[in-house]
Amino acid sequence: MTKDLYVKNISLQATEEDVRKLFAVAGKVSYIHLITDAKSGAMIGRGYVKMASEAEAKEALNILDGALLIDRVIEVREARPQKPAAGPSRRPQRKGPRR
Repeated sequence: MTKDLYVKNISLQATEEDVRKLFAVAGKVSYIHLITDAKSGAMIGRGYVKMASEAEAKEALNILDGALLIDRVIEVREARPQKPAAGPSRRPQRKGPRR
C-alpha cells in the first residue's frame, strides 16, 4: 500500500485544516492537496492526503472511509499512481493543402 490516499465527497465548506484534523486520528499527515476548479478556484470536493507511513495510511483508510466530515460522508481510497503527462505527438504536422 502507498502512503497516498484519494478522498472523495469532501464538504465544500471543509478547509485543509478540517481535513488535517480528521486524518490526524490515524497518524501524522504529511501533505494535503484539495483539488480546485481551474477557472473559479473553488474546491470541488476531492483531494489527496499523504500520511507519514504506509501503516498510518492503511489505518486512515480503514477508519475514515465512510466518516462524516462537516455535512458529507467521505470516501477514502488508495491513490493510484499518476499517469505520465502526454508528450507531443510523434506524427509530423502537414503543412499546406493536401494533394
